[in-house]
Amino acid sequence: MHETWGDHAALLARGSAWQPGSVGIVTPRTIQVASPAEPLQLELGGELGHVEVAYEAYGQLNAKGDNAILICHALTGSAHAAGSHAPGQVPGWWDPLIGPSKPIDTDRWFVLCSNVLGGCYGSTGPASTDPASGRPYGINFPRYTIRDIVHVQKRLGDALGISRWAAVIGGSMGGMQALEWAALYPEAVGAIVPIAIGSQHSAWAIGLNEVARRAIMADPAWESGHYERGKQPETGLGLARAIAMLSYRSFASLEAKFGRDRRPPGAAALPGPQPSTRLAVEMSFEIASYLNYQGVKLVERFDANAYIHLTYAMDDYDLGEGRGGVEKVLSGMTMPALVLGIPSDVLYPESEQRALAEQLPDAEYVSISSPHGHDAFLIEYPQLAARLRRFLNGLD
Repeated sequence: MHETWGDHAALLARGSAWQPGSVGIVTPRTIQVASPAEPLQLELGGELGHVEVAYEAYGQLNAKGDNAILICHALTGSAHAAGSHAPGQVPGWWDPLIGPSKPIDTDRWFVLCSNVLGGCYGSTGPASTDPASGRPYGINFPRYTIRDIVHVQKRLGDALGISRWAAVIGGSMGGMQALEWAALYPEAVGAIVPIAIGSQHSAWAIGLNEVARRAIMADPAWESGHYERGKQPETGLGLARAIAMLSYRSFASLEAKFGRDRRPPGAAALPGPQPSTRLAVEMSFEIASYLNYQGVKLVERFDANAYIHLTYAMDDYDLGEGRGGVEKVLSGMTMPALVLGIPSDVLYPESEQRALAEQLPDAEYVSISSPHGHDAFLIEYPQLAARLRRFLNGLD
């Protein structure tokens, strides 16, 4: 749905429909935040004269516009953080944490989650139509940064009447956004919760992204990034996902789940209908079948050019760049911060989160105990719930 500010004001006045303990059925919405008259100037040069942002909202904004919480998603995430789009559909990716009387309580907070600039779930990105050519941007979509993503979120918040974010919360790439919010707009952020992320992308993380991008670009269907709609490099994108999945989990997690288990001859990759793509091949070990299945799922919901651009933006992430260094930037972030790390995380080691907490003036560090590695912030809901509830209840 595309809407004007007047349409959204009416929505806020009514409040969001919900069921006890749930935000209920939600309507994805889209709003334009950049136009030829007010283009988005990009950090690395160039501009976008048309930017739309897809978002979901839960709860009701107060008259002052200062009871808002921004939830920031990770690399292949979307704005669908809570509730469902229709009865019986899969709930949002953080649904156990968002809703009436839940840790992120929509009886108190107006909660917003938007698809990032460059995504492929309704916000302007490589799969969007370039007004100049009438064709998808594809690989020609301009390079952007996490800071550009936050600038777009700021425009969204302004358009919706949000005067101040009570908190900005996110894990992984979402944590990058939370930290950039505190650096770019400290007066507009009451508190931050960065989860499973550090102050800059490491050589290890950049290297993994580079291998994933090469997997996509090595696929003959890549067509130098100019593939047609419906003909994207499935094998390459599926392989990129497999590489990422290994870094999202831990040795202990994969060993406990799969070990050396083999699939029976002719067995499906996982229970349920199997997508019909050229990725669906015979796999002898259960771990191989699992990685194949994850690749198939991503191919059916995500765009390869969006993956390429977003991983470049993550690699460019450096909180201290152009600001006098990380220590100077973090020392200036005086708002309360809850920093969450995961000891089994091999992608963003816990030492990176501990370093954040040590340098932030008003930070609490909490370790999430889990064998599941980086993905624990999408799995360990009871631990996250307890920590988020206590932290948010302490905010003014």
